[in-house]
Amino acid sequence: MSSTTALPHVIIIGGGFGGLSAARALRKAPLRITLIDRTNHHLFQPLLYEVATAGLSGPDIAAPLRHILRRQANITVRMETVTSIDVGQKRVSMGEDVMAYDYLIVATGSSHAYFGHDDWATDAPGMKTMNDALAIRRHILNAFEAAERESDPEKRAAWLSFVVIGAGPTGVELAGTLAEIAHHTLANEFRVADPHQAQIHLVEAGPRVLASMPADLSAKAQRQLEQMQVRVHLNSAVTGVGEDHVQIGEQRIEARTLVWAAGVAASSLGRQLDTPCDRAGRVQVSPDLSLPQHPEVFVIGDLAHLQQDGKPVPALSPAAKQMGAHAAQMICERMAGRATRAFRYKDYGSFATIGRGKAVADLRGLHLSGLVAWWLWLVVHIFFLIGFGNRMLITTGWAWSYLTWQRNARIIVGGESRK
Repeated sequence: MSSTTALPHVIIIGGGFGGLSAARALRKAPLRITLIDRTNHHLFQPLLYEVATAGLSGPDIAAPLRHILRRQANITVRMETVTSIDVGQKRVSMGEDVMAYDYLIVATGSSHAYFGHDDWATDAPGMKTMNDALAIRRHILNAFEAAERESDPEKRAAWLSFVVIGAGPTGVELAGTLAEIAHHTLANEFRVADPHQAQIHLVEAGPRVLASMPADLSAKAQRQLEQMQVRVHLNSAVTGVGEDHVQIGEQRIEARTLVWAAGVAASSLGRQLDTPCDRAGRVQVSPDLSLPQHPEVFVIGDLAHLQQDGKPVPALSPAAKQMGAHAAQMICERMAGRATRAFRYKDYGSFATIGRGKAVADLRGLHLSGLVAWWLWLVVHIFFLIGFGNRMLITTGWAWSYLTWQRNARIIVGGESRK
């Protein structure tokens, strides 16, 4: 047996924020690392809505995992789908291929949650992957094209009606950007349909938008949305979804474009870890992020449920990155025979953008809104992007969009338009 194969083996499942953070934190450790992901790229999910709304192209917010980790000699990247985990035998299966581990980090994130109505996914797709965002972009652009072809005013109005379900950060960002596209970007480009007549609906079951943010910022975000002519429906739980409508109690909104941003469910792999999960499927981890009965297994990111100061650690990218680094450090501590320590999330603030020059920010008690918050949001997101090339592309692209209102990724490719 070579000295390399004799090294302890760490498997990291998931190349998102948490998994990539863990991999990088172990770059100098005497370990063999295998990073497994269903795709070949790391995706900057906070900007997926920009791809969906034609502001950015897919490669602007993604980078190949192999390229990111090319200088890390102790890691191998596998583009595979993990089908099962056997924590008793310390094995991970990818179809018929089985791989043993000494330590395991599970960072498989979350998927869409339709609260028992999975059949709604066809007509109200969510957005978690690059394919999701590209499909939504195709449908949004096809809706304007269909409206241009439609001679019946009522049917044309349905094509020009857009409903975003869920008023968290993703929903707010989508609704605001759709309003900009309709009222500014597409001005003077159509002859039959008038994009200015588009109706953007933001539907939220709760009493306010951005419920995770302070109430004053939530109110400011709602005012900014309404200034952009977004119709905000609060305390409005969706009771039905169809190809051409959404039902809110007795109210029916005719619309041919629906986007789901109302909830997430943890990855199904969490149920295979032989440990309790919460109602959303998140794994209840020990304070150091390991499993109580399997201390060699760590669960991080959206898949982990951990209470801090009486509240769950938020399912946000900064938390996932911090968890990844912590799990890596705890593996090194265990290898050295030292005790592990509890994870502590450091909250540096939260942002939500609404549109051009419109955003809200909560910086540990300092509340900002409007242009200042938007510039801060812009700087933070560019800073955390992977790769200098991505930063340059996005900076120049956003500068151009800011000056011209244009969104230059408005090319329709692949798929078929809905009839």
